[in-house]
Amino acid sequence: MKRIAIIIVMLTMMGSVSFAQKLAYVDSEYVMKHIPEYNSAIKQMDDQSKQWQAEVDRQYDEIERMYQAYQKDQANLNADMRRRREDEIVNKEKAVKEFQRTKFGMDGDLFKQRENLMKPIQAKVSKAIQDVATAGQFDFIMDKRSENSFLYANPSLDKSNDVITKLGLKPNPSLAN
Repeated sequence: MKRIAIIIVMLTMMGSVSFAQKLAYVDSEYVMKHIPEYNSAIKQMDDQSKQWQAEVDRQYDEIERMYQAYQKDQANLNADMRRRREDEIVNKEKAVKEFQRTKFGMDGDLFKQRENLMKPIQAKVSKAIQDVATAGQFDFIMDKRSENSFLYANPSLDKSNDVITKLGLKPNPSLAN
């Protein structure tokens, strides 16, 4: 009877082993830091963002000057002139907010620029990950930086350096967190 129980347990264990799936992970941020095009794209987007933000700040400074001048002159203006100046300030503020939305909004220029610059880089990394997965016969490769959290990650399963090598680059451990 014990022999039958042991055989059943062994068969069950062997069956579950045969269905085991091979898993690895990649640190996408670490991989991306190795790609010169990525670093260049980040710098380009940061520079553009700073330029647009400076324009927004300049326009808000102008609105502030207009408002202060209005407050100073308000007592000397008739109702029609006050209304015109108020409308001018409000319209200027609306224009600045629209500028911000077109540059920084969800469908804004910065979002579109990021999409255009990152799409080819992400495709390149995705292809390298697929090649590493195929070569290593992995069923799954997860991203360490994604929403999924790792309570423990065995460093031997980290395939980030393999992906970097597949991209034709040399892994640099100092870029890891």
